[in-house]
Amino acid sequence: MMIDQRRKMILYVSMAFITLVTVFPFLWMMMLSFKPSTEIIRNPMSWPQSFDFHNYINALATLNLPRMYFNTFTICILAIIIQLTITFLSSFVLARMEFNKNIKNSIYSFLILGLTISPFILLFPVFRINLLVGMREKAGLLMPYVATSISFNTLLLVGFMKGLPKEIDEAALIDGCNLWQLMFRVILPVTKPVIATVIIFNVLYIWNEYPFASIMLRNIENYTLSMGAAFFRGKFSVDYGGIIASSVMIIIPQLIFYGLFQKNIVDGITTGAVKG
Repeated sequence: MMIDQRRKMILYVSMAFITLVTVFPFLWMMMLSFKPSTEIIRNPMSWPQSFDFHNYINALATLNLPRMYFNTFTICILAIIIQLTITFLSSFVLARMEFNKNIKNSIYSFLILGLTISPFILLFPVFRINLLVGMREKAGLLMPYVATSISFNTLLLVGFMKGLPKEIDEAALIDGCNLWQLMFRVILPVTKPVIATVIIFNVLYIWNEYPFASIMLRNIENYTLSMGAAFFRGKFSVDYGGIIASSVMIIIPQLIFYGLFQKNIVDGITTGAVKG
């Protein structure tokens, strides 16, 4: 009993420490958001002398947040629709259809290989390709966001679909379903937990993505939320308080979104990773 109590205590202490380490950067950023830039540079670890909302007022006056939210949501919705259409169809083929096993494994390995490649090393090639095909501004972000998420989406969807009983397909075909009806009326409703996880992860990724946005977006009217910090960098100075305050306003909706759908993320990852 004493050993169990000791293990529990160690576990609780470890969890509290990990939680503190995880939350500390956000709490520190919140503290810095109430300090002027000079104080941030001079003594970043000190407690604010007064809780001044000047940084937030300045950020709201500088940023066109409604426009930036609209741009982010537009790109996010279009990218997710395209990537889900591609990955659902390809995952169905790889997980449920019978054809040459070597070809199937090669295609799957090729798609999963993308997980080993950092998207940031592809910035220049992607930029050149977009210029070549004439895709600029918001349109130039769609294909990179779709391409960089295909590997992760395929990993979850194929893993989940492989775990579904083959009898589901046989029963549907016996009842007169064709291939498209089997995919969209039978398999698609069953994969909702994994699809929810894919959507959540990709929304968070696109919401935070900066490198691609920084090289594709040139018109201020097309800036996404991740580009908000660019408004506070001058030629000879940087408004650190404005950057931090705007970052807090951009992060808080993500935290709320993540908190509301946390259960879907856990369920989707476990069902997609364990099965198959």
